[in-house]
Amino acid sequence: MTTLKAAITAVAMVCGAVFGCGLVAITYGAVRRTVHARDIGVRRRLAARLPVAWTGRRTAVAVVAGTVVGALTGWPVAAVLTAVALLTLPGLLGPDREAARRTERMEALALWTEMLRDTLSAAAGLEQAVLASADTAPAALEPELHRLATAVRSGRPLPAALRGFAHDVDDPLADVVVAALVMAAEQQAAHLAPLLGELADSVREQVAMRQRIDAGRASVRTGIRVTVAVTLGMAVGLVVFNRPYLDPFDTLTGQALLAVIGALFAISFAYLSMIGRIEEPVRLLPPTTEAGTEPGGVR
Repeated sequence: MTTLKAAITAVAMVCGAVFGCGLVAITYGAVRRTVHARDIGVRRRLAARLPVAWTGRRTAVAVVAGTVVGALTGWPVAAVLTAVALLTLPGLLGPDREAARRTERMEALALWTEMLRDTLSAAAGLEQAVLASADTAPAALEPELHRLATAVRSGRPLPAALRGFAHDVDDPLADVVVAALVMAAEQQAAHLAPLLGELADSVREQVAMRQRIDAGRASVRTGIRVTVAVTLGMAVGLVVFNRPYLDPFDTLTGQALLAVIGALFAISFAYLSMIGRIEEPVRLLPPTTEAGTEPGGVR
């Protein structure tokens, strides 16, 4: 009976929340106001702070799943924990696509640097070498190199085009390579080909180091997957096969305890994610608001 009352209460809470959201939406539509540019800017800044993986579809699925879990269990804290878990755990437990993408782009950068070195060794000028390498660009850097070649062919000065390329790639190692190329373009630096060879070797060493780190992180991620699977399996099993055992969580004290348990899990997973993160070096070239434009003004 207590469980039935809790379920009815949870359903009533969900219906009330949906009804309230409907009233808010109707009121907003009735007195719709003009959206100012400042409001749009604030929204964009807030959205930029959220993880890229938190798409609208994933957020909607997480909210719906949390609502369903809250209605079935009668635990508001379980609803919140379910929504948070669906937003965060896939990125933590799944393959690290961002790290793989970064490693692939670093390998492409090393390959492009070697292509420039070989082209320069054939007595071609720097601008011709850049254009020739862009025509056979590595796949991971193909869009950025094509934009670089387009800028050079349109008559833009090579140093400015190279800075725009560094802005597009947004990588500290790319900044080092671009800085050497800009110096060579502006000051006609000698021995650029051997320098590019050394830079390519340095980038490949960075790639090898990242691959070793990723291999070490794989065991940590496997341990997290096992822990999450066992915990969720035990919780689902208790809810399905031995629901009276969880009756203490129907009280306010039980919900507070469940919130503490969820917070401890969240802190543990956040710590594991933090210790496995690679600190990126400081960028050599300052970020630009537009290609060739720095925060202080037009170059």
